[in-house]
Amino acid sequence: MSDILQELLRVSEKAANIARECRQQEALFQLLIEEKKEGEKNKKFAVDFKTLADVLVQEVIKGNMENKFPGLGERIFGEESNEFTNDLGEKIIMRLCPTEEETVALLSKVLNGNKLASEALAKVVHQDVSFSDPALESVEVSIPQDILGIWVDPIDSTYQYIKGSADTKPTQGIFPSGLQCVTILIGVYDTRTGVPLMGVINQPFVSQDLNTLRWKGQCYWGLSYLGTNIHSLPPPVSTSSSSETQSHVTQKPSSGGSRPFSAVVSTSEKEAVKGALSRVCGERVFRAAGAGYKSLCVVLGLVDIYIFSEDTTFKWDSCAAHAILRAMGGGMVDFKECLERKPDAGLGLPHLVYHVGNEGAAGVDQWANKGGLIAYRSEKQLEAFLSRLLQHLAPVATQT
Repeated sequence: MSDILQELLRVSEKAANIARECRQQEALFQLLIEEKKEGEKNKKFAVDFKTLADVLVQEVIKGNMENKFPGLGERIFGEESNEFTNDLGEKIIMRLCPTEEETVALLSKVLNGNKLASEALAKVVHQDVSFSDPALESVEVSIPQDILGIWVDPIDSTYQYIKGSADTKPTQGIFPSGLQCVTILIGVYDTRTGVPLMGVINQPFVSQDLNTLRWKGQCYWGLSYLGTNIHSLPPPVSTSSSSETQSHVTQKPSSGGSRPFSAVVSTSEKEAVKGALSRVCGERVFRAAGAGYKSLCVVLGLVDIYIFSEDTTFKWDSCAAHAILRAMGGGMVDFKECLERKPDAGLGLPHLVYHVGNEGAAGVDQWANKGGLIAYRSEKQLEAFLSRLLQHLAPVATQT
């Protein structure tokens, strides 16, 4: 089954190329923004956007996977609708066309007849990408294709993607905002149990060549199935300087003992939770944009925990990182269920699942992580963290 994961790596890199190309040309990029319609909006933001880049990426992933593995395309679910309305009010269904010429024609409708922009995008969409990891070639894991479902977030942290800041400085390797927080997320799950099996996180904007201003990215993956757990390791810290600005530094996570835990949170996290975290983690609480990027910070060992108490992340935000963390011995759990859980009762951790929607919910809310989430690298460490956190959240809970 490593052939499916190899193909997911390849299509994620093709998707990253599209994201970079759309962002590289400012004139082109200005054409791509369209405000999301009601029902698609993430209630976390007053204004939410989708871009043609989002839709293109999602449809390229679907189309490529269907071509390689017939029948799989209909079980790929994503954040974005593939309907796009241009400035003339015409509704266009965005899809991957068989030929570059047909894609040019379709894109021209979206881009109000801008043929140069359409040709530039179509070229990237149809460009063949060779991208794989030799570590997967020796893996022999047989997973029935008919049990697989796939969640895709084509461009996570769309606001940072649109804003496009390239000069944000990291704090201990963690970027609070900027293009480095943008990720492409592909998570594969078991449609019978909802357990995440494979995950790919592609970070398109990792380092920028200061001479050409072109960006390079990095891709991470993991597979966890019936006792087989493999994952890509983070690259070593680069010592190269001069022409490139590095976007992350891999650090060792906290090892327990007297050292405080470290956590990454959203800027919109509740004050009660942030207050409790500051008492548990001290100054090692970092803020960052993008659910995918915050999860990646845990994968890379930049922090021990990513915690979010709100219900504004979705299955496509968490599935990819969850699969990688499972392969590493970690996982993702429901925040609220963790707070209500009695460890002495012998109940297991409330892991997130991906095969069922929220009962009674409509639109994107049916796929929300309603109880919030906690991403972690070590179950033992998570239990110790929760024990400390509950001590500081309890007084807050009794006052409200």
